[in-house]
Amino acid sequence: MSRILITGGTGQLGSAVVNEFIEKKLSGEIVVMVRDLSKAEGLKEKGIKLIKGDYNDYNSLVSAFRDVDKLYFISGSDVAYRGAQHENVVKAAKDARPGHIIYTSFQRKTDDNTSPIALVASAHILAEKLIKESGLTYTIMKHALYAEVVPGFLGDQFLKTGTIFLPAGEGKTSFTSRNDMASAGVAVLTGKGHENMTYEISVNKSYSFHDIASILTELSGKQIKYTSPDAETFAKVLEQAGVPKEGIQSMSAFCQAIAQGEFDFPSGKLEQLIGRKPESLKDFLKKAYKF
Repeated sequence: MSRILITGGTGQLGSAVVNEFIEKKLSGEIVVMVRDLSKAEGLKEKGIKLIKGDYNDYNSLVSAFRDVDKLYFISGSDVAYRGAQHENVVKAAKDARPGHIIYTSFQRKTDDNTSPIALVASAHILAEKLIKESGLTYTIMKHALYAEVVPGFLGDQFLKTGTIFLPAGEGKTSFTSRNDMASAGVAVLTGKGHENMTYEISVNKSYSFHDIASILTELSGKQIKYTSPDAETFAKVLEQAGVPKEGIQSMSAFCQAIAQGEFDFPSGKLEQLIGRKPESLKDFLKKAYKF
């Protein structure tokens, strides 16, 4: 097998990828890049090889990427600075010349400033462009919106009020679990035939919040309805509830993007890559809310 480097190995997606390599008894083939080695003692104890690297430190990236056959590049989490970080990563990869770069991008309909989440999208769009122009062999994995954001949006108050209150309109989204996305990443990292490909990594069905309300009604045994206010009303209600301004802005932007159909890209590619049915949103919510 190739020498595989996984960036962001202590983050949520990176940890899921590393755990799958461990479960498949392939952990000896991977190296995990972390910013702070002292915070990755748990991985070291599991026998995982570690290397120090920081998206803000170009020289550390060049050193980490040398002699790598496959580089699993997880997008940065610092929205304000990750455009520059992504430039660093791709430039370092061009200099170190890993055999194949696999980038975790995200699904989207719009590549311009008309998207409510243009700020979030910009670093992904930039990274894809730089990778394709780099001359490196690549795979772009355009991840769906995580299923994990649904409980984050809903909380648990809907069980008391019987209402999901979000400005997402009639928009649909192919919500997909992080673990299934990690499995797809492992499949590409350990498989063949993915050179210079772009994949939609999502379940094969999209859901509106009306659909989610119906699922939760069935799972909870309580009638749950969905109401979609305008963004201004939504913000006022959350402000009165004491939700921080940044949280309101982020949730509102993503909900408005959902309303515009920004994440409505169901696909069978995920199932093809992982060789099984992905986790359904119903099963995910059943587990998340312990129904």
